[in-house]
Amino acid sequence: MSAQDRTAPGSPGGGLLYRLLSRVIDVRPEEIPILGWCWLYIFSVLSSYYIIRPIRDQMGVAGGVNNLQWLFTASLVGMLLLNLPFAWLVGRLPRSRFIPITYHFFVANILVFAAVLRWSDPASAVWIGRVFFVWVSVFNLFVVSVFWQMNVDLFSPEQGKRLFGVIAAGATIGAIVGSSVTASLAHYLSPVFLMLGSAALLEVAVFSVGRLSRLSPTLHHRPAGTAGETPIGGGIFGGIIHTFRSRYLINVGVFLLLFSLTSTFLYMEQAGIVSRSFTDRGAQISFFATIDLLVNVLTLAMQLFVTGRILLMFGVALSLGLLPALTIIGFGALALVPTITAVAAFQVIRRAADYAIARPSRELLFTVVPREDRFKAKSFIDTIVYRVGDQAGAWSTGLFRALGLGTSELALVAIPFAALWLVNGLWLGRRQELLASRQAAAPAVGD
Repeated sequence: MSAQDRTAPGSPGGGLLYRLLSRVIDVRPEEIPILGWCWLYIFSVLSSYYIIRPIRDQMGVAGGVNNLQWLFTASLVGMLLLNLPFAWLVGRLPRSRFIPITYHFFVANILVFAAVLRWSDPASAVWIGRVFFVWVSVFNLFVVSVFWQMNVDLFSPEQGKRLFGVIAAGATIGAIVGSSVTASLAHYLSPVFLMLGSAALLEVAVFSVGRLSRLSPTLHHRPAGTAGETPIGGGIFGGIIHTFRSRYLINVGVFLLLFSLTSTFLYMEQAGIVSRSFTDRGAQISFFATIDLLVNVLTLAMQLFVTGRILLMFGVALSLGLLPALTIIGFGALALVPTITAVAAFQVIRRAADYAIARPSRELLFTVVPREDRFKAKSFIDTIVYRVGDQAGAWSTGLFRALGLGTSELALVAIPFAALWLVNGLWLGRRQELLASRQAAAPAVGD
């Protein structure tokens, strides 16, 4: 029996842990082991990503800010190419197998990039950096989306309201650790060594998936190890077809599309200002990592003490509406004060609100859909639809710049999109709450 099993509910260690945790969060005894492995899982994934995120951002700047639109286009193509084999795996393998295969694929990719960068010359490093930018843009959405796919499959809507904010705190701690490592070591270590650490952390995530697969039946009061997982089934285009056939899923896609669109507006402005403000590569990486660190410190405080209370007190609708409302205010402020300080402050506040409030709320939207849609439709929306938003944001930003619009004017252009996003989020939240109440009244059998 493992140490984790010895602290399961009913044991002395589990009872003590439950008493301690229940003072801070609304958790049930049988949920504690699952919660712990979810924390380790997402901690490892986000640490892995945030170690290489500043490297990606620096390579994007080094490859030319004017080329970022093409990099976002290539990212969309990469998403399209990867979604089909992923949907094939989902249809034919149980959850406990297709998730590790997905992560092993990305580990192998990281090792290949580390080797290629190690022996590249300065001329080829620019092109390698562009490919790496595209790959990380695919990697980050996939590895995080797969984590949340498993969570919406494990937890009920009621459990999600109580626990998704707490689980997301594990992501934030991982992001803090990852960005701190890169911020402190970027001046002294080659990106190659940082990438090797990123790959090792993904293997920890794979181990956590195995433990969650064994323990997940305890959430439904069945003995651990009796998951009886079977392949989800369906076709490789099921996620796309189901999304466009469902008014609810279409609106989930619109929510993420508008989020991505406004995020890219802000990202493009940040990239342009950073390229003009810093010329040293290490300084650029350190700036991006410092922004990440500030975001995650603020996010963690909100996740531990605010998120669960907001979801329970105000519901999903108002929680989903918070980020669009902040975005309207932020772009309004940026239109008045278009400086690097304003961009940085807007990024910190907006991303913290996203990770602490909007992301857990958004994941709740998928707890009320059929199981196939939790993986396939969610993967399609989280990756391809998200990157379509990137495309719209990146290319429209380039068009507006060509027309002579500056940061202030672009900020004003973004405000109507944020207002539409606010209306969409409020509708989705109300719809999720209705579907959740129906699901609670007639729970699915054998899920």
